[in-house]
Amino acid sequence: MKRISSQMNNNNTQYNLRIQERRMNKLNNQLGTQQKIQSLRDDPVAAGHLVKYQSYLNRVNNFEKNGLTLSDQFLYREGYMENSLEIMQRVRELAVTGANGIYTNDDMRNMAVEVDELLQELVQNANAVGPDGNSIFAGTNTNAAAFEIDLGHVEGAVSPLISSVRYNGTIDQNKVEVDENKYVTVDNVGSKTFWAEPQRLFGGRDLSSWQAKDAGVINVDGQYIQMEAGDTVYSLVSKINSSGAPVKASIDPITSGLNLTGTDAHQLWLEDVSGNVLNDLGIIKDSSQRPPYNMADNVRVSGGSLFDTVISLRDSLLKGDSEAIGGRVMASLDAGIGNLTARVAKSGSEYERLQNDITRNSATALNVTSQISREGDLDLTQAITDQKMLEYTQQATLSNAGKMYSSSLLNYMR
Repeated sequence: MKRISSQMNNNNTQYNLRIQERRMNKLNNQLGTQQKIQSLRDDPVAAGHLVKYQSYLNRVNNFEKNGLTLSDQFLYREGYMENSLEIMQRVRELAVTGANGIYTNDDMRNMAVEVDELLQELVQNANAVGPDGNSIFAGTNTNAAAFEIDLGHVEGAVSPLISSVRYNGTIDQNKVEVDENKYVTVDNVGSKTFWAEPQRLFGGRDLSSWQAKDAGVINVDGQYIQMEAGDTVYSLVSKINSSGAPVKASIDPITSGLNLTGTDAHQLWLEDVSGNVLNDLGIIKDSSQRPPYNMADNVRVSGGSLFDTVISLRDSLLKGDSEAIGGRVMASLDAGIGNLTARVAKSGSEYERLQNDITRNSATALNVTSQISREGDLDLTQAITDQKMLEYTQQATLSNAGKMYSSSLLNYMR
């Protein structure tokens, strides 16, 4: 039963006006934000979808940004690599000319001058710095120059020349996500890009009766291999060959020493992460020496970098040794040019893959934005129509309220 009093009309009018004001306030907020969902209870299902879509859109946008950043890095890197390849082609032309054996020593020394200039340009490319100030070919050691040079006296030269070039970076590679759980490996290792031949290590110690005294972990070209106490050199060879490292291990049939050969052109990276297995084997020095220049004194190493090859050509030209140029130097140059060409092709393939990823992520972002709009955006036409209807209703309510306020309890007692 509803109690009739003098305040009934006023109370009912105020109650309905508050309801209308709440609806108006909600609609005004929707128009102001252009979002139809102001709180989760407005539409729980759509709100759940909207949160997921917005989260996914943020990830897709980040993937696209990653792809664009890497594309720029790859363009800079490939530019320096292509320029280095042009330098090596010119070096090879000079090597072919110097190997003819028809030029005088003075002519060959003049050729050596140009080779030395090309060597300096090659080192400059290897130590290139990107627009962000990071070293391009130093692996993850981006704050330092990728290669260090040593100057020394060279026979036939009147001033100190570059006598050696040493890698100063790391072999670690960054992985950048360009799609859901899909990564692009950023291989900026200079000891791979600017290497000429597969490196080979020949251990000089008889290891036929060797056994590991303690457990340890060794690092072979970025692959960590667990060694157990009592493991023999044959167990070590098996573990290295099955580790996935680009290295082939074997036992020398004559010296019974450990031999390591890279499966492609790069500098071998060996270290004892824990324990001293490689040090006991006589392959590396103690752990105070950092790779890759930590090989033991009795280990013979073959297979050098592009810089070693160009230095060898320059020195042979200064000496007038055309026979060495036509044999060992030419073979090393061809191997280095082949490796650098393969690296340029790999970089170009990675760049094309990134372009496909960027295009796909851009299209995906548009699709997800459309889904977000469908779930969360306000229908402005409908909202403005509803707003006008609420304003009309409110005006009508206020008009009727003004007429009813003159009524009292006596009106119901007639």
